[in-house]
Amino acid sequence: MLTRRTLLTTLAAAPFASALPRAAFAAYPDKPIRLIVPFAAGGNADFVARLCAEGMKETLGQPIVVEYRTGAGGSLGADMAAHSPPDGYTLFTGSNGPLTVNPFVQAKLGYDPLKDFVAIGLANLAPHCLVVHEAVAAKDLPELIALSKVKSVNVGTSGAGSATHMTLARFNAATAANITHVPYRGGGALIPDLLSGAITGAMTELSTALPHVGGGRVRVLGVAWSKRSPQMADVPTMIEQGVKDFTAASYVGILAPAATPAEIVKTLEAALIKALNGKDLQQKMLNSGAELVPDDLMTAQGFAAYIKKEYDLTREAAKLAGLTPT
Repeated sequence: MLTRRTLLTTLAAAPFASALPRAAFAAYPDKPIRLIVPFAAGGNADFVARLCAEGMKETLGQPIVVEYRTGAGGSLGADMAAHSPPDGYTLFTGSNGPLTVNPFVQAKLGYDPLKDFVAIGLANLAPHCLVVHEAVAAKDLPELIALSKVKSVNVGTSGAGSATHMTLARFNAATAANITHVPYRGGGALIPDLLSGAITGAMTELSTALPHVGGGRVRVLGVAWSKRSPQMADVPTMIEQGVKDFTAASYVGILAPAATPAEIVKTLEAALIKALNGKDLQQKMLNSGAELVPDDLMTAQGFAAYIKKEYDLTREAAKLAGLTPT
């Protein structure tokens, strides 16, 4: 029998019940999830997003649909993701540009990368490397650094303010090299000039350089990582060649809007970790020239700390490169 007290209690609770996230009433997820990629199809972010989406689907039991929202160096897609409902049904494919570079080169961002997202996990690390044309006399990094002080050495990157530009700025500062920066519109755009010898070399992702090594036209002088790449075990790291503690990589990870419930973040984190530990996915990552992500960085906490570290490094690199937000 419905008493007056029961009726009043039910009515009083109704506004609070309607405000609860849908996940409070149903097992998450109970519908498809969208994964925003802020760059065009075919790039590394798209490659990683699709691998993660396929792998996570097996655990979550729902499809993850990749959606492209391009423009402003990834900032448009990031802004859309940051201001989406924090219900676990919109995720973001985050990388150097929108998370740790654009804040220092774009004056009007509609989001704060450190406050408007919650990290799910890091999925991909593509170490940077310094590759030169075969005609360059330098056979290692010390020789290239010495050469830059007596002769013009021009090194291309994927653009002014790009992750590889920041790495080049840090490299110049760390080694006192006198290397001139040549910006291009993307990593692929510099390849023709690198292969023709129009530029001395390039600071780029190892995954970008890898397909062009072996034909005798270019060679990698050093990899900016803590250990040698399995794909190029004969190439020493920059650290081995005297550039102390020097590592740099283009990274891709998964994030969600900041207010996403902790329980949903844990569910997504577990699904991502399981996907990243799949042997097939790992082999595809390695074949692309990427490094497997360490276990601690696959976690939400680890990825959040990594973003903050990269943010601070990029701020210093932007100063070294003389960049200001415009």
